[in-house]
Amino acid sequence: MDRKKKTGWKRHGAQALWALLTNSYLAGFARGKIYQGKLKNLCVPGLNCYSCPGAVGSCPIGAVQAVIGSWNFKLAFYAAGFLMFVGALAGRFVCGWLCPFGLVQDLLHKVPFPKKIGTFRGDRLLRKMKYMILIVFVILLPMFLVDVLGQGSPYFCKLICPAGTLEGGLPLVLMNGSMRSALGWLYAWKNILLLITIVFSVMIYRPFCKYICPLGAVYSVFNPISVFRYRVDEEKCTGCGMCAKVCGMQVDPAEDANHPECIRCGACRKSCPVKAIH
Repeated sequence: MDRKKKTGWKRHGAQALWALLTNSYLAGFARGKIYQGKLKNLCVPGLNCYSCPGAVGSCPIGAVQAVIGSWNFKLAFYAAGFLMFVGALAGRFVCGWLCPFGLVQDLLHKVPFPKKIGTFRGDRLLRKMKYMILIVFVILLPMFLVDVLGQGSPYFCKLICPAGTLEGGLPLVLMNGSMRSALGWLYAWKNILLLITIVFSVMIYRPFCKYICPLGAVYSVFNPISVFRYRVDEEKCTGCGMCAKVCGMQVDPAEDANHPECIRCGACRKSCPVKAIH
């Protein structure tokens, strides 16, 4: 196994360990029930469904949707502050190392396919969609479409999120007969989106992260200014292009080492023959 593959599997090991830690309520999978202890009041850095039977923390995107339209300013400031703190500290490092659904996409992309798709016409424009999803489904709809009590719905989780379907929807439905009898068009729609995401993840590296994920959109804003970020030694760099060649997110570190699309996976740093990236 070459050095690049060893590095990749080390990262996947870290991803798997973090996924296990943040979904360690194993009794939930046996009982088909969601953990509702005090730890659920805290957010985890990555996209991790609140409704996953094993989840011991809250998804930050779900938390924002839950409080953004309410008068509970303490929780609203906590959710926003948490995202800003994590983003300012590490940017999209969370996407590359701590997101369970990122691990799922990484492993799916290892499935053999006749022709993997790196980029295509409209790819750059399509990547703007995650910012629109953040603004519309995570902020505007929960803020303005509220019930008589002034509470909004988690529209992104409810209508789009394939991670929630995989981690929460499917396990709960499989383990609860009462839920299976109440399934409708929305559940079918969410499973169609999940299936599409799975298929495209085999062909395209991390399509959910590139085009859909609102959490990645938030963290991407902090990539250029985060405390922990990449730096390129211009005196060492030979312009060989190896770093750009190995980047699954189609970033050229020699031009912009902290591009908003960079998930800090470390592939560029490990591939650099002169160790110019650190």
